[in-house]
Amino acid sequence: MKHFKTALAAATALTASAGIASADAASLSVFDWSGYEDQGFYGDYVAKYGGAPSYTYFGSVEEAFTKLQSGFAADLAHPCTDGLRKWVAAGLLKPIDTSKISNWDSLLPQIKDVDGVTIDGQTYMVPFEWGNTGLIYRTDQIDESAVSLQLMADPAYQGKIAIPDAASSAYAMAALATGASSYTDMSDEEFQKASDFLRQIHPNVRFYWSDAGQLDQAIASGEVLMGWGWNQSELNLIWNETPARMMRDVDKGIATWVCGYVHLNASTQSDEQVYDMLNALSSEPSGKYIIENWGYAHANAEAFKSADQSLIETYGFADVDKFFEGSLFFDAVNPELEGRMLKEFERIKAGF
Repeated sequence: MKHFKTALAAATALTASAGIASADAASLSVFDWSGYEDQGFYGDYVAKYGGAPSYTYFGSVEEAFTKLQSGFAADLAHPCTDGLRKWVAAGLLKPIDTSKISNWDSLLPQIKDVDGVTIDGQTYMVPFEWGNTGLIYRTDQIDESAVSLQLMADPAYQGKIAIPDAASSAYAMAALATGASSYTDMSDEEFQKASDFLRQIHPNVRFYWSDAGQLDQAIASGEVLMGWGWNQSELNLIWNETPARMMRDVDKGIATWVCGYVHLNASTQSDEQVYDMLNALSSEPSGKYIIENWGYAHANAEAFKSADQSLIETYGFADVDKFFEGSLFFDAVNPELEGRMLKEFERIKAGF
């Protein structure tokens, strides 16, 4: 983890130079995934306000949506594009004023055009990061030529796989494994095949993870040999010298996602402070940091020029169009189908 530790030290130095976190800094509340409090992502905000915002965490987009609908309040949240239409329909979001996003013109057009960033002519998300969800496996235990999504159902791997505790991600994986034309609007037959696959692999599932760190540790220790996870997990394992990699063969199945920050209707802080944070997150230094230290691609095109070019090549980010080509894209799921997914996934996890 030398690469990560070096960057972390730099981020720590930035915090120290900014002084003790002020009350103004922490008054901005962010509802986020665990780990995104990393100050390397918003150095300009720390420099201006003297510290970090306050963070509350969720483990899945479904959990975040439910909590917000129940009255939980924050200023910013960090969902992914596939859930945005539902969030907008529920009245949870304020439109983004792109004229206040100083980096807007520097954001990749391919990312700004992803469904969910703009809905009915209104922009609701400032895209932040994008990357793959794929099958991460121990290369010392599973041969590259043998690895596949279907291998997860092999009885030889009983108790040796892990998948996310998130219905949409699980069904995206199952759709790829069973050859569905789309996971966002599956036919009854395709939905049944995907559900059958999830039931088939259930005996092999050691756990359904809600924290990527749990997956990382389990693969590193050998507790599990395969897991459906994100780019960051692959990098963490490599940096810790664990023989592991992500299967990136589009013919065998890999997914692509885009996530970003939204302005919640329940926000109580000034627009100035909210947009200062959004501008820090969408800046070139933020992008360089996440590429080099998390292995995720950033929305700011300038970051790809300043980041380590060997890493850009290694992660497959040199050609954005090629990166998306052939990959299943996480888009908004048909609401009726989403309800079926959520209900059926709970039954599958319970062993039914």
